[in-house]
Amino acid sequence: MRVAIIGGGYVGLVTGACLADLGHNIEIVEIDKKKVDAINSGTPYLFEEGLEALLHNHAGKDLMASSSYDAVAGADISMICVGTPPDASGQADLTFVREASKSIGKALRDATGNPCVVVKSTVPPGTTDGLVRDTVLAESRGGDILFGMNPEFLREGRAIHDFFHPDRIVIGGSEPELFERVANLYRKIDAPVIRTRPAEAELIKYVSNAFLATKISFSNEIGNICKKMGVDVYKVMEGVGLDKRVGREFLNAGVGFGGSCFPKDVMALIRFAERLGEDPTVLKSVMQVNDTQPRRIISLLEERIGTVHGKRIAILGLAFKDNTDDIRDSRAIPVIQMLLERGAAVSAYDPLAMPSMKKIFPMIHYGESPESVLMNADACLVMTEWPEFSRLDHEFDLMNQRVIIEGRRILTTSATEGICW
Repeated sequence: MRVAIIGGGYVGLVTGACLADLGHNIEIVEIDKKKVDAINSGTPYLFEEGLEALLHNHAGKDLMASSSYDAVAGADISMICVGTPPDASGQADLTFVREASKSIGKALRDATGNPCVVVKSTVPPGTTDGLVRDTVLAESRGGDILFGMNPEFLREGRAIHDFFHPDRIVIGGSEPELFERVANLYRKIDAPVIRTRPAEAELIKYVSNAFLATKISFSNEIGNICKKMGVDVYKVMEGVGLDKRVGREFLNAGVGFGGSCFPKDVMALIRFAERLGEDPTVLKSVMQVNDTQPRRIISLLEERIGTVHGKRIAILGLAFKDNTDDIRDSRAIPVIQMLLERGAAVSAYDPLAMPSMKKIFPMIHYGESPESVLMNADACLVMTEWPEFSRLDHEFDLMNQRVIIEGRRILTTSATEGICW
């Protein structure tokens, strides 16, 4: 199939590369010329395990990029994969979705057959049947166009695996031809296909992320209780997670969740519910717990070493999770900010995310290795669960004192404690 993907960001690039690997012909429409050139040369501009190999195999062949919408007119499916960042109030900003829809509509003015426009961006319920459909039809001056919603469920750092091994494929639409065409994209993938209305598909995405975020905040709240009792929350949640009604995933207590999805999607769902006249108290509590956890690790640090003013604090891990260079809503950001406000000298290390964090905190020291930031440190905070950190042991002897607090449980060395264990 011929697929035009609008937006060459994280979701668009990963989706395009994976669809090309399934045998489809992909053209990514991206306004950033540097990204266009990178895609066509097979050079990934973001880190995702397995992405470089896919680009090497398909770039310049069945995976191309352009800043033109010309590919839309001849595509079997035009897929909207642009960003939906939060606005000042926390609502999803649909500016990029609106602009993409306008451009698609203009490109379809002279199209023949039955063009198909599918939204993959995370959008509030009603967006596909409302804003997208109305905008495309207005710009295309009518026509027989199919509209659908096909949300993504990709974990950063494991997105390639998740694409080819999904728990489900969700297709929202109303026409049989729409369902058939979108399902044909994934015909080589063995997964249940859920057919819904567009608004239901849009809500499935939001609710999935909100529920997983809820599990994390619930685990963190239990962890805070366990900490005061001297109980290992990981043992508690291991026992809880073995209940098949609960499940073991997303029960690891720690400093909270970050990334490009959970924080913004929970807030967007809260604002959407409020516009309906509902008060989503559980979702608000999820965000409240998540906002509190970074302050807890600072409080624990001050209990152990007193004032941090003038002291050297090592930070291990800057990305919001391991296996990615993404720092969006990383819990390391508020932690570093609070340390700087208190007059601490911060030295940080991360295998991938230091270039991105330097744009936010150019004033702190960045080391070339864990050893370089642990040298003469008065304390160490572990903020990302990078597997390589689990191998650290004697390196902590380089510190002035072995005060090691984990926001993510990964270390195997002795004399450490966790934020909530």
